[in-house]
Amino acid sequence: MHIPGGLSLRLDVRAFTVVVALLLAALAASVLLIGTGDFPIPASDVLRTLAGQGDQGQEFVIRELRLPRALVGLLVGACLGLGGALFQSVARNPLGSPDVLGLSQGATAGALVVIVLFSGSATAVTLGALAGGLLTGLAIYLLAWKRGVHGYRLVLVGIGVNAVVTAVNGYLITKADFVDAARAVVWMTGSLNGRDWTQVWPLLALFVVLLPLVAGNARGLRMLEMGDDISHALGVRAERVRMLLMGSAVLLTAAATAAAGPVAFVALTAPQLARRLTRSPGPNLAAATCMGAALLVAADWASQRVLGADQLPVGVVTGVLGGAYLLWLLVTERRKGRI
Repeated sequence: MHIPGGLSLRLDVRAFTVVVALLLAALAASVLLIGTGDFPIPASDVLRTLAGQGDQGQEFVIRELRLPRALVGLLVGACLGLGGALFQSVARNPLGSPDVLGLSQGATAGALVVIVLFSGSATAVTLGALAGGLLTGLAIYLLAWKRGVHGYRLVLVGIGVNAVVTAVNGYLITKADFVDAARAVVWMTGSLNGRDWTQVWPLLALFVVLLPLVAGNARGLRMLEMGDDISHALGVRAERVRMLLMGSAVLLTAAATAAAGPVAFVALTAPQLARRLTRSPGPNLAAATCMGAALLVAADWASQRVLGADQLPVGVVTGVLGGAYLLWLLVTERRKGRI
């Protein structure tokens, strides 16, 4: 495709179609989610209310109670999908996701410290989770460093850090009193219950700030997948790009965990499903982002509908589905001789 001024743009029609389809699916699932609850609202009324033409009761239920939850779900899913795609591309390994590398557990540890040791407020728990995720990401990077950070070393170090932080989290739970322990367990399941506009705006701001940074280094990320030597030959400063993108992925994952708790396996599955749909090489960042948003909102809708009145936290649904996907991925990788 040629652009006035002598520039040209290569458009992958299949990948573009997949991104648009996933974006529409995420928005459609959000409309269904907003209409689901003790006070069911048809999708047509949801759309009419969002356009400013609903009655007073629907305006309150949708705009104050359900719309923030749906937006948090979209943003958390998008952050996890994009963060997972970045980690898997940097590690050049489909298992290189925040769930496996320990970032989610690190954010959980930060939240548990605030809950168990300080009985902190919801805002303090959010800040603790963000700090825990960032510190864990820094620890993984430093421990994996050896003239750069590469593939399996990053994954192996992440698995080790994950085991250590999981043990720390278990210890913190055993030291908590009954009230704090119950509060911690509820947070650790990963849920969108009770989310409001105070979670939407910080998450949206971070996503908007990091998205141009990631997009600006997308070409460098594609070069990194061919190896550092080829990247250097093509003028890409490999370690700088790797550090920027890993930092962005850590921030995205930590912020998502701080907003909704450790929602399992979205960061692992979204990039792989997106790649299989686009059938395109490379990180597929846009497709992974939209896939993550669609998966999380659809899982939250399913969590409210599958068992009727017994609503499940969204983290339980994604954990069950993602665990099955992980087993399938391990079997597939083993058959290909990669593990």
